[in-house]
Amino acid sequence: MDRLTSMAVFVRAVDLSSFAAAADTLEMSGPMVGKHVRFLEERLGVRLLNRTTRRQSLTEAGQAYYERCRAVLSEAEAADAVVADELSAPRGRLRVTMPALLGRHCLAPLLMKLVRKYPHLELDLSFGDPIADILEAGYDLAIRTGDLDDQSGLITRRIASQRMVVCGARSYLRANGKPKSLDDLAAHQAIIYRRSGRVRPWLFPQADQPAREIMPSGRLRLDDMEAIADAAAQGMGLAWLPYWLVRERLNSGALVGLLEGQPEFLYDCHALWPRSPRIPPKVRAAVDALAALPKLMG
Repeated sequence: MDRLTSMAVFVRAVDLSSFAAAADTLEMSGPMVGKHVRFLEERLGVRLLNRTTRRQSLTEAGQAYYERCRAVLSEAEAADAVVADELSAPRGRLRVTMPALLGRHCLAPLLMKLVRKYPHLELDLSFGDPIADILEAGYDLAIRTGDLDDQSGLITRRIASQRMVVCGARSYLRANGKPKSLDDLAAHQAIIYRRSGRVRPWLFPQADQPAREIMPSGRLRLDDMEAIADAAAQGMGLAWLPYWLVRERLNSGALVGLLEGQPEFLYDCHALWPRSPRIPPKVRAAVDALAALPKLMG
């Protein structure tokens, strides 16, 4: 007999407390259920069940074996599910929430390629910097940058890191000089990123120490990073921005990268999705597609 099949029959007989009930659900005869159980007992050399005409009960060895059988059968089902998921093409509506700029510049192009690849997949994308509650809002997937808060009920996977650069326009640098060290930043006008009422410090890695925080000061406070990049290109001050956002401006000379000897701070970028026994094929496909994100972010 097949041992795994016999384990499944044994577990069903225990769960239903009846060989006859197990036989009905498994569509086999009562004697065949008994044959499967005897096969296991003979193979193991121990009695698994005490049976009388009125009731059955597990022996001590039977209880231990029952618990392990349930674990083995669960793993076998999970293994089958993995293959089934691999063979199942992504389909249905995929709801994704993401930061607005990162989403438009880097994430959406990858997801558009995905939806072109799978004709039965639909995209519902939300571009917004306010952090949505993934579970409450019913999103299938969320992209977050920086530190994560409590993520109970969610699975997380780091998909990229965005590096931050200090930059400024040539016109500003001609008028104000070029900072050569972190200490020099205090003497310069910064274009400040303010989000949710908070001013975020500029962060710089230090060997074997926490990142150094420098609180920017300046006359401009904006809550949109692209507007900050535009203001910096107009010579309004220095900016601390993701490389992927200012890459074209740096390549064209509209902005100049500064503090080149200083290591750049990296903000991790995570994908998050609701915890479940199996990751849905549409979510798996999206997360795998986002593995190309580091190339787009430079």
